Amino acid sequence: MLLRILFAILLLFSVRLAAQQDTINTAKQLKEVRISSYHINDSLLNAPAAISTLSAADLQRNDNTNIAYALNTLPGVYMQSGSINTNRISIRGIGARTPYGTNKIRAFYGSIPLTSGDSETTIEDIDVEIIGKTEVIKGPLSSVYGAGLGGAIILSPNHTSGEGHNASVSTTTGSFGLIKNTIRYGYATQKGNLNISYHKLENEGWRDNSAYNREGVTLAGEVFKNDKGSLTYFGNYTYLKAYIPSSVDRETFENNPQNAAFTWNAAKGYEQYDSWLGGLAYNWQLTDWLQNATSVFVNIKENYEPRPFDILTQDTKGYGARTQFTGNIPVNETKITWLAGMEYFKDGFTGGTFANLYEQNNGNGSLQGERLTGTGQDRQFINVFAQARIPLVRNVELQAGVNYNKTKFELENTFPAETSGTQDYSYNGIWSPQVSLMYKPAKLQTLYFSASRGFSMPAIEETLMPEGTINPDIKPESGYNFEAGGKFYLAGERLYAEVTAYTMSVNDLLVAQRVDDDRYVGVNAGETLHQGIEVAVNYYWQLSGNYTLQPYLAASLGNYEFKEFINNDNNYSGNDLTGVPDNKINAGFTATAPFGVYLSADYYFTAKIPLNDANSLYADSYSLLNVKAGYRTVLFKNLSTHFSAGVNNITNTHYAAMVLVNATGFGGAAPRYYYPGLPVNYYGNLSVNYSF
Repeated sequence: MLLRILFAILLLFSVRLAAQQDTINTAKQLKEVRISSYHINDSLLNAPAAISTLSAADLQRNDNTNIAYALNTLPGVYMQSGSINTNRISIRGIGARTPYGTNKIRAFYGSIPLTSGDSETTIEDIDVEIIGKTEVIKGPLSSVYGAGLGGAIILSPNHTSGEGHNASVSTTTGSFGLIKNTIRYGYATQKGNLNISYHKLENEGWRDNSAYNREGVTLAGEVFKNDKGSLTYFGNYTYLKAYIPSSVDRETFENNPQNAAFTWNAAKGYEQYDSWLGGLAYNWQLTDWLQNATSVFVNIKENYEPRPFDILTQDTKGYGARTQFTGNIPVNETKITWLAGMEYFKDGFTGGTFANLYEQNNGNGSLQGERLTGTGQDRQFINVFAQARIPLVRNVELQAGVNYNKTKFELENTFPAETSGTQDYSYNGIWSPQVSLMYKPAKLQTLYFSASRGFSMPAIEETLMPEGTINPDIKPESGYNFEAGGKFYLAGERLYAEVTAYTMSVNDLLVAQRVDDDRYVGVNAGETLHQGIEVAVNYYWQLSGNYTLQPYLAASLGNYEFKEFINNDNNYSGNDLTGVPDNKINAGFTATAPFGVYLSADYYFTAKIPLNDANSLYADSYSLLNVKAGYRTVLFKNLSTHFSAGVNNITNTHYAAMVLVNATGFGGAAPRYYYPGLPVNYYGNLSVNYSF
């Protein structure tokens, strides 16, 4: 009923304003947004799906250190950030119950997956300043990107535009010992381009045991570029060492939020790793009606993580390939556009745990002791996908797609000897269809209705029994999503508005039950219902002369609940879904003045968040306000500079930036639900750019 009402309202709204869309206006306008070449659609208006985008300017709207600020301005997207290295992304409530990281959402940097074979996704290691654009596909509407229940996040590399050389240096300093330096160089010709960057980010942290150090080198570009195609290359190395303050209990959160969890502070717990990503992609125009994009990629990660209860070591290696054909078939005066392809991915890890003897180390923190466990896992999957755009009648188009996934994995226990052994397991193949109907009442207006099926694979800990063997009864989550929406350019293309309503039911809900300090087991325990309305509005207002004002509004009004959920003889059916706010509102503006001066502000409102399945405890709602001012100028020919300064959490709000759902206290200790958010903090940035 909700979808039908919204669709009727959108239809009336678009018809009433269709004539206005075609009027001529000489004022500056908002640009129509293009999307990545892997879609069957070329722009947001031609995509019958909820896709939000962030430009490079949007991503650098804050202090250039954390992508969470930008992602949280998007409706339906919520990125919790306990620290720079501790994050959880949920989209429309999917992924909200993951204990410490992000899963159920796939992510890519160009064509290279950032999601590992164990379903973990990490995007925060990619330097914000080397990302050209970000797309967020909400819900299982993309057959091309794996039909995940939560959707997908695509980060596009920032390549040098135009011909010639370009070099830049950027420095950011701020509160709590923040300092970030980025050096970039690019060179472009008609036949290709080269881009290399280096960044180093350090932060002492405002909480105990929260120092952060990351540095990385990225190489990317194109060669052999011509009318028929080009070869794209990418390589990235990241080193990280980040101390972990962990979550705290209610009393500490309220009275001493700067404190770390006692055992994590005593052990001086941290994570440290070296990570390598690399890939090649070739785009080839085979004929005037057929093109191909093929890529190969590899990722390697060597991780060492001392924790109070043990020391985890894990070496991960993954590789894969992807190929996609896109073509069209003429039909009368129109054409059917189609794409089809497949993706293969394999990765695995070897590692284990060691005793942590920090209590015997005279206050010097973690000390590695004897081996406790040795494990390994290989996981591989294949995705086969296809999509088609079929014109039906005037201004009406049918889009349909399907994704087939087959996943299997192997678990090996190598230590201790009495538990050693190997187990193989595979899930049944999963078909995920998608169909959409799109109507365009005017050139720059779109109405659509879509239905799709998606799935989410269990993470490693969710596949295991308490003794460490595979649980053959665990099944992937799956669900059906229905949504209706509209996208409109109005007021002479100075106003862009997007409204979406959706409902999704998820079956075989995966529940990670904690059985020890860092041990979870999974069960399929029920069904969740995800419903909501998302609104996004952007406006370009030419005030006078070179003065402009660009306000925006993004709102998510949701209803996320356990439709049917019985766990350990407790009936939670009808309760609010744990770990996600029902409502989230963001608003802000950018004002520009002559001579390169600008001012921007962002307001964030987040409703209360259920902390446990029983709904007996909630994290309070909160509001944040961030402000930034800057100045851009050209010093000499081809030499420009940019200075900016800002204040985050200007009202010094006390809030939980991330929560740990269903936290359990061991040994009589209070459960640690809360990751305290940053108090008021300041930063400044100076960058210089030279083109020649």
